[in-house]
Amino acid sequence: MSRPALGGSRKNFEEKVLVSQNRMVVKVGSSLLVNEEKLTPSYAFIHGLLGDIATLRAEGKEVVLTSSGSVALGLGMLGADPATAGVQEKQAAAAVGQPMLLNVYKQIALEYGFDIAQVLITLEDLENRRRFLNTRNTIIRLLERGILPIVNENDTVTTQEIRVGDNDRLAAKVAQMLQAQDLVILTSIDGLYDRNPDEEGAQFVEKVDDVADYLEVTKSTSSLGSGGMMTKMQAANMAQNAGCTTYIAEGTLERPVTGIFSGERRYTECVAQTDPASSWSVWLTDRLAMAGSIVVRSNPARDIRSGEIGVRAADVVSMSGDFNKGDVLHVFDEDGHEVARGLTNYGSQEALILARHPDLPSKETLGYAASDVIINRKNLILLEEHHLHWDQPAEEDVLEIGEPSQS
Repeated sequence: MSRPALGGSRKNFEEKVLVSQNRMVVKVGSSLLVNEEKLTPSYAFIHGLLGDIATLRAEGKEVVLTSSGSVALGLGMLGADPATAGVQEKQAAAAVGQPMLLNVYKQIALEYGFDIAQVLITLEDLENRRRFLNTRNTIIRLLERGILPIVNENDTVTTQEIRVGDNDRLAAKVAQMLQAQDLVILTSIDGLYDRNPDEEGAQFVEKVDDVADYLEVTKSTSSLGSGGMMTKMQAANMAQNAGCTTYIAEGTLERPVTGIFSGERRYTECVAQTDPASSWSVWLTDRLAMAGSIVVRSNPARDIRSGEIGVRAADVVSMSGDFNKGDVLHVFDEDGHEVARGLTNYGSQEALILARHPDLPSKETLGYAASDVIINRKNLILLEEHHLHWDQPAEEDVLEIGEPSQS
């Protein structure tokens, strides 16, 4: 395999994404960082990883590391079983495991002549635009100072409902955030197969253009990690949409990253979109959680697809989610097809009132004069084939507009 090229530069977030030539995100999973039986740090692998990152830094590359491992290490320190640990036990494990993991990283990094910084991120830091940009500015400042940012989800404060859930997609969001050209996902196998690699006849997949072709065959997870090959494919799609190429490969002891680019071992390459949208559009369309959704009637859905209108209160059939003003809503047609995603002008209660009383003045229903447009056209991004479309929420979570108002 030939060495993948690296290229690009920074641009204002409202303009077309131009990826940074020298910037990459490396994601490492718990199965590589933690001994599965003893739940202790895998020092040999961490030495090899940071030594390889030191080589990349010497070549002028800006590297951000997204690291799992804190929960697994903490469970070992607490004497808890990873298979049966609940949310609260994992939160406590993260609290004790994170300092241990960062101490290992720091001591080894200093041996290679550089320092590290811890960046703990929550779902809200990635889904809220202002916090997303603040996080980006922090990481860029660390890179400018020659420090290796090590990013992880803040597992001590997150619950199942408000967490990213896997560091594969978190790493992809960081790659989008930084307009990185490359996302390297190191795992316990050598890449993607067209079926379970334990099955007879499984074929290795060297290059992926359409991630959707492989989602159904990638559903298993590791015993320590929270993600599997499916989350890696989802992450690859998010990276592709931002003009970032993803490489999925085995995390070896020697040259785990540079060995990929030199062609020393095989990997799966998920090819970047050649003409990515603006970073704002990429941020809006690639979501980690659904804040809420709206179903619109057939004719308005057609007009939305053509770019003629936004989402008007009178066109809404149903909605779901306890969302706030400024959240990103998923817009579906009556056949269940996702049409677009956009920033809502109203919280869920106000939107529900407007949708149930489209013929009454907003002054009468809301108590103040307001537009009947729930999502402005300029804040609405139509989904294209390369986006992974989401399913509609379950029926029990949906509020039909014809139901009596509960406001």
